Amino acid sequence: MLKESLIKSALAVMLAAGTSLPLLTAQEPDNTSRNKRDRADSAVTAGQQGNSRADRDMTKKIRKDIMDDKSLSTYAHNVKVITKDGMVMLKGPVRSEEEKSRIATIAAKHAGEAKVTNKIEIAPDKPDTN
Repeated sequence: MLKESLIKSALAVMLAAGTSLPLLTAQEPDNTSRNKRDRADSAVTAGQQGNSRADRDMTKKIRKDIMDDKSLSTYAHNVKVITKDGMVMLKGPVRSEEEKSRIATIAAKHAGEAKVTNKIEIAPDKPDTN
């Protein structure tokens, strides 16, 4: 809410000063295909997180270990961890195969390797804007 208010105030000042708004015309990334895939009935999403104490505790332990690993990128720290009936699903982008493997190892430490499904993707490198 505060962020929206600040943006609106900044826009009002820029418009009053006759400043152009090049940042507003920048195209946002198109995640349409990923969003459609994640809405499929068979897709596991964060909304399907199990509500049992065991599932919540498992997710909490895995999430804590991921966050405590400072060698992981921000991407890796934001991976989705979804536990339902003791089965763990890992989803989201990371920066490298090493991060993908590290997160799977953390999850397997808590759930057991056979109970972890690793759907983590390697994010493409950002293009050089120079």
